[in-house]
Amino acid sequence: MPEHISARPDDLKALMTGLIETYELLCKDDFDAVLIATLIAFGFVFIHPFEDGNGRIHRYLFHHVLAENDFVPKGLIFPVSAVILERIDEYRKILEHFSKPRLDLIEWRPTENNNVEVLNETIDLYRYFDATNQAEFFFECVEETVNKTLPDEVEYLKKYDLLNEFIKNYIDMPDNLVDLLIRFLSQNNGKLSKRGQKKEFAKLTDREIQAIEQKYEEIFG
Repeated sequence: MPEHISARPDDLKALMTGLIETYELLCKDDFDAVLIATLIAFGFVFIHPFEDGNGRIHRYLFHHVLAENDFVPKGLIFPVSAVILERIDEYRKILEHFSKPRLDLIEWRPTENNNVEVLNETIDLYRYFDATNQAEFFFECVEETVNKTLPDEVEYLKKYDLLNEFIKNYIDMPDNLVDLLIRFLSQNNGKLSKRGQKKEFAKLTDREIQAIEQKYEEIFG
């Protein structure tokens, strides 16, 4: 049984045109940016116009709409999709909140290539929907991004810069290797793995490794 049935191919042009026109009207009306992003991104993924990549484009649209409506400063990466993926089970339920009730309203039959053919008129199922649950979920993700994820990222970058400066002053090492070394330490609780010691950083002495690991512990604690 399918978990979601997308719009019929014959309806895609009308639905996608309507989605774009809705976006343009909402922007002209000074509508709330988070609500615009909710309506457009979820509206897109519910229509599901492509064979593949709908989810990735859907999550991209969150970022695009927020940026285009000046919700975040230009050039700032606003990692709200990372927060969404951290709440993956809740995210799936939000998608199912739209999809499951509509399965009973769609007449369909399976096709030979493991797809479905829709037999009745369904265009209005994708034109009109209550996005309250989706909006509440996305507002929570935006709030978490602003209040937790971004401050955590800023704090990490400050610590990264301190360790980066220490390593460069302590050892003559190219920037790309310094970055790789810090990532290795972060992935292994502040310790350079045996693999890293034998391969990428075989030139480091035991004393140098120990000094860098101690500095990592001092900074990242």
